[in-house]
Amino acid sequence: MANLLIKHAEIITMNGDGDILTGDIFIENDRIAAIGPDLNPPQVDKVIDAKSRTIIPGFIQTHIHLCQTLFRGKGDDLELLDWLKKRIWPLEASHDEESIYYSAMLGIGELIQSGTTTIVDMETVHHTDHAFQAIAESGIRALSGKVMMDKGDEVPVPLQEKTSESLQQSVDLLERWNGHDGGRIQYAFSPRFVISCTEELLREVRNLSEQYNVKVHTHASENQGEIAIVQAETGMRNVVYLDHLGLANERLILAHCIWLDDEEKRIIHDRGVHVSHCPGSNLKLASGIADTPEMLELDISVSLGADGAPCNNNLDMFNEMRLAALIQKPAHGPTAMDARKVFRMATIGGAKAVGMEKEIGSLEVGKKADLAILDLNNFHVYPSFDVDPISRIVYSATRADVETTIINGKIVMENRIMRTVDKDIVLPEANRSIQRLLKRANLR
Repeated sequence: MANLLIKHAEIITMNGDGDILTGDIFIENDRIAAIGPDLNPPQVDKVIDAKSRTIIPGFIQTHIHLCQTLFRGKGDDLELLDWLKKRIWPLEASHDEESIYYSAMLGIGELIQSGTTTIVDMETVHHTDHAFQAIAESGIRALSGKVMMDKGDEVPVPLQEKTSESLQQSVDLLERWNGHDGGRIQYAFSPRFVISCTEELLREVRNLSEQYNVKVHTHASENQGEIAIVQAETGMRNVVYLDHLGLANERLILAHCIWLDDEEKRIIHDRGVHVSHCPGSNLKLASGIADTPEMLELDISVSLGADGAPCNNNLDMFNEMRLAALIQKPAHGPTAMDARKVFRMATIGGAKAVGMEKEIGSLEVGKKADLAILDLNNFHVYPSFDVDPISRIVYSATRADVETTIINGKIVMENRIMRTVDKDIVLPEANRSIQRLLKRANLR
C-alpha cells in the first residue's frame, strides 16, 4: 500500500468534539497517521491537493441488496408483499453466477461514486460467492451474507431452502469470506424476515451468530401486512418474537422498523439492537415513515441505508440523508431531524451499527482511511460564506459532488474516474444479464 498525503482541505472529522478543521490528512498504508496543518511526513508516495475541497468520512449504508441492482425499474409502484411475490422473488430465483457478479458490481460502482465506503448487504439464496468476489475486487468494505428462506407462501422453487442446507451454506460462506483482506469483508447471517424463516432456523442463527461473533441482518416491521402475518403465525409482534428467540442483542441489525409499538422500542433499546432507516424505500413502497426522532430520543442506534435499487431506485446516501431529515418535519417540527443528526446517522452511526466505531465513521488518527473528497464549488451549494458545512452537504450537495473515494487507504475513485469497477464492461454486461433474467422469469 502507498502512503498518501491530502493537502489544504476542509476536514469534517465527526470526532467526539465535532471538529471541522482546515489542513492535511496523512494516510499510511490503510490508516490515518496524522491530521493537522502543514504536514510534512518523511515518506509520501502520492500527494492530492484538496484546496477548496471538503473531506468527509465515507458513508456507511447499513441496508443494501446488491443482488437486486439489476432489477432497477422492474418493481415500480407496488407495495412490499406484491413487489416481492410478483417481481423480486421471481427475478432473484432466475439469477446465475454471472448476473449476481454484475449486479453487485453495478451497485458497488454507484455506491463508490456517491461516497459510500461501507455497506451491510443481503444477497439472495444462491451464487453468493460471486457477490463476495465482486466485493473483494472492488475494494468496498462490506458485511454481507446469503439470504435465508426456509418457509413461506408463493416462494419460487429455486428460493425454497431446507433448513439444514441454508445453515450449512451460510457457515461455508462465513468460513470462506469472513475476515478477508484484513477484515475489510465480514460475514453477516441474513434471514430474510420472520415470514420466510422457521423458528428452528432463527434459533440456530442466534447460536451461530454467538459462536462466530458476527452480525445478524434482517428485515422487521416494514409493512403492516407483514406484521399481521407474523402475529397470526406466532402470536407476537416482530421484535417481540425475535427477542423471544434470543436474537435481540447488539449483533442484530434490523432494517426498517416503521411499525413499532412501545414494547418493541423498549426491547430494541434495552438489548442494544441497531435500526437501519431506509426512507427512500419506505416512501416508494408506501410502507410508512419510521419514527426516527423518537428512536434517537430514546437513545436507540439508528443508521441509514438505501435498500435495493428496485425499491428506491438509487443507492445514493445524499438522497437518503435529505429524505431522512425532511420527512419528519411536518409531523415533528423543523428542528426534529437537523442536518447534524442525519449526517451522524450516515457516518459514525453506521459505524456503531456494524460494531466498528473505533475503526471507521470518523476521521481520526489511528482509524481506517475510509473517506470521500467533495467538490462543493458549484451553483447548487453556494454561497458558502457563514453556512454550516454539514448543512451544505445534507441539504444541498449531491452525489455528483463526490470527486474522490478512498477505502482502506486505497483510492477506488479519483477525479470521478473509477479505479476498481470498469464501467465500460459492467454497464453492457448488466443489460445482457437482466435480459436473460427477465426471459428466465417469464416477466417480459
